[in-house]
Amino acid sequence: MTKPAKQYLCVSLSYWAFTLTDGALRILVLLFFHGLGYSPIQIASLFLLYEFFGMLTNLCGGWLAARIGLTRTLQIGLVVQIASLVMLLKDPSALTVTYVMLAQALSGIAKDLSKMSAKSSIKHLVPDQEQTKLYQWIALLTGSKNAVKGAGFFLGGALLAGFGFQATILLMIVLLAIVLTVGFFVLETHNGKATDKPTLRDTLVKSDRVNRLSAARMFLFCARDVWFVVALPVFLQTQLGWSYVEVGVLMATWVIGYGAVQAIAPRITNVRNAVANGAMLSKWAGLLLTAPCLMAVGLHFGINPSVVVIAGLLLFGLLFAINSSLHSYLIVAYARHDSVSLDVGFYYMANAAGRLLGTILSGVVYQQFGLASCLIISALLIAASGIVAGRLPAQTD
Repeated sequence: MTKPAKQYLCVSLSYWAFTLTDGALRILVLLFFHGLGYSPIQIASLFLLYEFFGMLTNLCGGWLAARIGLTRTLQIGLVVQIASLVMLLKDPSALTVTYVMLAQALSGIAKDLSKMSAKSSIKHLVPDQEQTKLYQWIALLTGSKNAVKGAGFFLGGALLAGFGFQATILLMIVLLAIVLTVGFFVLETHNGKATDKPTLRDTLVKSDRVNRLSAARMFLFCARDVWFVVALPVFLQTQLGWSYVEVGVLMATWVIGYGAVQAIAPRITNVRNAVANGAMLSKWAGLLLTAPCLMAVGLHFGINPSVVVIAGLLLFGLLFAINSSLHSYLIVAYARHDSVSLDVGFYYMANAAGRLLGTILSGVVYQQFGLASCLIISALLIAASGIVAGRLPAQTD
């Protein structure tokens, strides 16, 4: 195995460990507090600081990584995630909305430090002339991450049902501590340091193509989370009578399948060097647009909601995975080599902004108008993403 491949594997393992705990924690908090009688809006509020601090972290994290290296910011992310889990070890009866929001704020910081660091690292492991390989490695990391996140959803639901809240949290802390220790001995520390130390102002000054792609990403992920994050699991429990485990299994299976499609997206899109552009993103956004529209129509006309949800999830997952994979590749390809973490951090700040807005809308719109309305808003946001991305050039100069 080559040295870059070994580093890629080590970065991936660290990111997978984080993602497993992050997915488990997400479903754990959602199902636990819904079981306590929290409303959809209250549940959505638990994740607001998670997404908000994710935005700030991406903006400042890229600057920090350029100064101290991507390996260090990845390890800081793991440490912060452990701290957020430790906060939740107290008696579940003493957990308040405000306290859990603060713990989730730490988790949001950890998530986006880890994501930005892992994906930015790949830019330094692949020569600029090997764009096809870059796309493949980005797609593989992104896809495998989401498959692991899906396993985390299942793990969170299963462990909550079998062992309870605190025992599940403790197991996740142990896993992260082991991975963090291994990383200190294996990962190179200089990866990602900029030659010229950037200022905080540099985090906001971006090229037009980075700005445009970031805006498209914001709309795309808002479109997913507006119906997937809060509305869907609550709908499955309250309207269809599904159990914790059943909800966890469905969401886990969906995310695992979604991740598998992301990993093979380069084969599906058949992108070669200097071919991916705005027209391709607009085309795939247009295809994705059909999924929430068909689901909303099915629910409106009274088709079996279980069939509508499951079939719609399959179609949405397939098309969303390809859209997301193309986006994730293009931002790394667009990023300046000497300050890749700054561009990638800015891009994932927009990603977090989309998740934040989607989380808020998911709770509010579902509680007031229902799942079909969430799906209509999703379709409008996908259309906006495709329009914004339409003028993007080929991925490299």
